[in-house]
Amino acid sequence: MFYEPSRGHGLPHDPFKAIVAPRPIGWISTQGRNGDLNLAPYSFYNALTTDPHLVWFSSEGEKDSVVFARETGEFVVNLVGRGLAERMNASSVDAPLGVSEFDYAGLSTAPSRLVRPPRVAEAQAALECKLTEIFRPKTITGEFSVAHVVVGQVIGVFIDDAVLTDGLFDVVKAGTVARLGYMEYTAVTETFAMRRPRWKAD
Repeated sequence: MFYEPSRGHGLPHDPFKAIVAPRPIGWISTQGRNGDLNLAPYSFYNALTTDPHLVWFSSEGEKDSVVFARETGEFVVNLVGRGLAERMNASSVDAPLGVSEFDYAGLSTAPSRLVRPPRVAEAQAALECKLTEIFRPKTITGEFSVAHVVVGQVIGVFIDDAVLTDGLFDVVKAGTVARLGYMEYTAVTETFAMRRPRWKAD
């Protein structure tokens, strides 16, 4: 089949997110200038570069994570392991401003080293970030989309030693969770390695 998104697909559900998958989950913790905490998962999330270490997440609408990151200039990305998947999902609740999703999802906070927002104490890795910019991507007609893209530079990294194997971060031990389409998720249970080829001139 072929379809144009602007004209509809004729399927029971939009397949876009199922095609662009798996997507890593940015479990974003933020703190407002008044001290309110927020915790929310974003599957529109990824790394941009390692020089410097930049990550981004995209919110469809100006949600609390965006507002708090703008207010304080900081946020934390927490890793979602398989053992935390259900509580991650609970933290996606549309709680009113001022209600902590940490409490709602039965999670503990742990102080970050270099930024104000706490990390999820139960998470086995976390990236402490300083905000670099927030922008709204444009459509092909030049209009602003609903997305608010938040970019941050990673200034601190927490790793639980339990998920290190011979000095390498072990995604299988962590059971890193990713978002698929519809209501589906997946967790890393196996990996395989391939070396990047090098061009050999004659």
